[in-house]
Amino acid sequence: MTVSVADGPAIVAGYEYRLQLEADSPVFPAGCALAAQVRAKVSDSAVIAVLTTANGGLARISDTIVEITILAGATANLPPGSIVMDMVRTDLDPDRHLNFTLEIPVIRPVTRGL
Repeated sequence: MTVSVADGPAIVAGYEYRLQLEADSPVFPAGCALAAQVRAKVSDSAVIAVLTTANGGLARISDTIVEITILAGATANLPPGSIVMDMVRTDLDPDRHLNFTLEIPVIRPVTRGL
């Protein structure tokens, strides 16, 4: 697996966030179960959101593409800055970390509270 850095969309606090990730190898096979925890920083003990294939926060699109969805309720109280997350396959024994970490910027919208 190669490592690369790419710019993507920021989370707009209070709004649903979606992002599709594409891997260079088939790491999301049919039937895989995925889990991720969203935190303000890696060292934080507080979890902002738990995303899984079971709860719809992570959706396998193909063997190489997964979609991340963070609901508006989970982004509502995020301060400007960034969040971090990684991803684990939980259908394997033992669970398998997919060896990447995302840092996603968070911005405060002008239009909010509608």
